[in-house]
Amino acid sequence: MTEEQRVLLNRVRVCDFVLLEAGEFLDTHPDDPAALAYFKKYNEMSQEATKEYTSKFGPLTKRDYNGGPRWDWVDGPWPWEKEGN
Repeated sequence: MTEEQRVLLNRVRVCDFVLLEAGEFLDTHPDDPAALAYFKKYNEMSQEATKEYTSKFGPLTKRDYNGGPRWDWVDGPWPWEKEGN
């Protein structure tokens, strides 16, 4: 795994963790405008990081299907196999 790939993957992971935590907070504080703005900010960052990662290194999940004529998810390596390369 290249340094660029490692950095991008870590960015995706951090954003997704923040989204999980912020979402749980919003479950109990749905009217908190600061929490909602925080969630929106990290949601945008997550989408951008995932888009950049998948454009350079391929899909992370099945949701990252590129819309092409072929189901490219089955093309290797799998996301968890990329760590060892």
